[in-house]
Amino acid sequence: MSDPNDPLSWVERAEEDYAMARFALRRKIPFTYSACFHAQQCAEKYLKALLVSGGHAFSKVHDLLVLSDECAQAGILVAVSEDLLSSLSYYAVRVRYPGEDPTPDEAREAIDTARAVRRFARQWLGLT
Repeated sequence: MSDPNDPLSWVERAEEDYAMARFALRRKIPFTYSACFHAQQCAEKYLKALLVSGGHAFSKVHDLLVLSDECAQAGILVAVSEDLLSSLSYYAVRVRYPGEDPTPDEAREAIDTARAVRRFARQWLGLT
């Protein structure tokens, strides 16, 4: 059973989301909304892992800007632009329902942003 107070539990879940995002985009007919959703989830869980690693509470939100601000308040300055985090946050809920179909290019950008958050967080956590 995973422990929500263990940053590695968050990392494990984030890694699964990262793998799912990449898999969804590599299909012959890409699952773009799934790629974007899982990319957002990956970044969200890595930001929460950073906060948990320092014993900090976090808001129960999907907004990556809020979580990045909470990281900054905890002394962790996430090296990913606010514009990219904001764009990725969009995919937390809106793409899960019909009518919001991201393009493959948008899905690649979402995965690239998740990869940047992932790289930063793994380095911060000493997992590189």
